[in-house]
Amino acid sequence: MKKKAKMGVFLVLLAILGFTYYYQEEIVVFILNNFFIKKEISILKNNDYLISNNYLYLQKTDNFEPKSRKDIINIYYTALNAGNEQFVFYCPKNYSECLDEVLYVSGNQQLLSNINNFVHPFNSFKNLETEYDSTGKVTLKIRHTYKENEIAAINSKVDLIIKEIITPEMTIKDKIKAVHDYIINNSKYDSARSDKKESIYRSNTAYGTLLQGYGICGGYSDAMKIFLDRFGVNNYKISSENHVWNLVNLDNNWYHLDLTWDDPVVKDEQGNTIDILEYDYFLITTEELHTIEKEQHNFNKDIYIEAK
Repeated sequence: MKKKAKMGVFLVLLAILGFTYYYQEEIVVFILNNFFIKKEISILKNNDYLISNNYLYLQKTDNFEPKSRKDIINIYYTALNAGNEQFVFYCPKNYSECLDEVLYVSGNQQLLSNINNFVHPFNSFKNLETEYDSTGKVTLKIRHTYKENEIAAINSKVDLIIKEIITPEMTIKDKIKAVHDYIINNSKYDSARSDKKESIYRSNTAYGTLLQGYGICGGYSDAMKIFLDRFGVNNYKISSENHVWNLVNLDNNWYHLDLTWDDPVVKDEQGNTIDILEYDYFLITTEELHTIEKEQHNFNKDIYIEAK
């Protein structure tokens, strides 16, 4: 009887050893996670440029233990929207596909660019790195598009422009038109950068458009968004594969606003550039937009749902 009992204990120990050997990595991770690793807690900055609105595709969240790809997208958006330079969250043990989904989001530059369109330009990223380890820790490292001195210069310029062109009796639409006209009349399209040639201007940013007088679609749309946010207008940037412009909510309706295409590059017979101000793309519906131009404004309706 004792011999059988000893044999039973031996077989149990053997099974435990086998199980431990086969699943040694998982066991180590479990022990580290639950007994030794103190989880780092990230704090949202909630800076001056936080967007308070939620949208149909993504929303701010306080749940940093994701259970789906949508949760992960919301975490990325929340961290960016708050202006963090670094943010840490953890994949829960019961979400086995979590790291695969993190890899999908972090490796999809088009998706990250789309998320970037929903945050204030000053919180947008120039470079976003995602690091992760076997414990499920995910670290976002964010390098912002605008430096502090550029933000200060842009804000000062915006203050001066508002003082110059905005009056108390103006409606919101009047204010948007005044800014639309000012930006187009005081900047030129940077054809060099658009043609992927070397440019001396920061024309893909609001700094280039407002302070250097040269812009491309990224600069025009950033500049316009900064004013729209100053006016308290619900808006975000919207993009196709090769172009970006603004989407604006007025009276609970969404309208497209494209300063780049309202500032066309036109030359006279001598080859000199003629300054032209148009309103073809000023606060128009999606139906109107696609009636006059569809190829460069062919946006993803699963992301920019408000513009459907």
